[in-house]
Amino acid sequence: MATYHIETYGCTSNRGESRQIERKLRDAGHYRVDTPEKADVAILNTCTVVEKTERNMLRRAEELEAETADLIVTGCMALAQGDEFGDIDAQVLHWEDVPTAVTNGECPTTTPDAEPVLDGVVGILPIARGCMSNCSYCITKFATGRVDSPPVAENVEKARALVHAGAKELRITGQDTGVYGWDTGERKLPELLDRICDIDGEFRVRLGMANPGGVHGIHEELADVFAENEKLYNFIHAPVQSGSDDVLEDMRRQHRVEKFKDIVDAFDERLDHWTLSTDFIVGFPTEDEADHELSMELLAEVRPEKINVTRFSKRPGTDAADMKGLGGTIKKERSKAMTDLKMDICREVYGSMVGETREVLVVEQGTGDSVKCRDEAYRQVIVTDATEHDIDPGDMLDVTITDSETVYCFGEPV
Repeated sequence: MATYHIETYGCTSNRGESRQIERKLRDAGHYRVDTPEKADVAILNTCTVVEKTERNMLRRAEELEAETADLIVTGCMALAQGDEFGDIDAQVLHWEDVPTAVTNGECPTTTPDAEPVLDGVVGILPIARGCMSNCSYCITKFATGRVDSPPVAENVEKARALVHAGAKELRITGQDTGVYGWDTGERKLPELLDRICDIDGEFRVRLGMANPGGVHGIHEELADVFAENEKLYNFIHAPVQSGSDDVLEDMRRQHRVEKFKDIVDAFDERLDHWTLSTDFIVGFPTEDEADHELSMELLAEVRPEKINVTRFSKRPGTDAADMKGLGGTIKKERSKAMTDLKMDICREVYGSMVGETREVLVVEQGTGDSVKCRDEAYRQVIVTDATEHDIDPGDMLDVTITDSETVYCFGEPV
């Protein structure tokens, strides 16, 4: 768990984005502190209205860099003029990527009494608490312990209640959804997903983070479940963290690169249009240049549609905190190289969708009169002029993809 300090400049939209960042950080067990000196990470949400504002943003970024262990810069200036922060030791990210970057590759954390939550048309269903991993860099395990899996029938009834309450998208969450049922001696995730998809109603299901070590062994069966159920988004988040087996061993991850590739191959064989989401930790203390190149090669080979790149930072009490760290410049350079490749891959993925027709679920309001939608592979589609088209969250509609940006595209209702 991390402490964070966040500063927001500019318009109401920026403040709204900061609120969403904070909500996700709180949901993951992180907590806010008042000053950057007390924080594991500082977040600067920038504005870029006039030249004077830009100078102020750069000055504040320089101040925060000196006051905190890690700095993340997001917001309008970060997106429009990210190169301006090139001399500052900071991660420049889209605001939606900030919560994942703060987690340092750790499992998400839920409260001990985590219960289903309905947020608009999105139902959040924690299926278990805890994990079966012992990663050397992760502090979450100190808070959550070993996995504790409620019965399948209990989770199915919670899912049914969310659907009856109006949920159109069910998000299956946990520290590591892939190990659901391990504590009972059975690997129950495929059965749970199958039974949730059997619930009457029009809704979609998104599976949350599942570590490759937990998925491998059920990856063939799990891929079959995805292929057989239209209600399941064709989306899996399997964080590989490194392309080097040596680094994965030092991280004490439960998988190696070949197991990760086995999972990808199983889904490739069964699904035509699907999204692989994965994470990389850049600059782990034992990562040398050859290890970094292996990660770059894996990213280029597998080409995930969603990639979270996190610079390693030490968490107190973890074994990795006692390792001699790499310099900030090395981490910054490796992070930039991987982020550049990530952007190229994402830009290609979304660009290839232009001209196609997709069925999408409207999930939430966007900026202005737009809405955010998800297609069957959980790729983000923005539809503008929602009022004119009489579109509301929860609607299902067909759209033609008309244009694309790096990590989303635009759709016009058919």
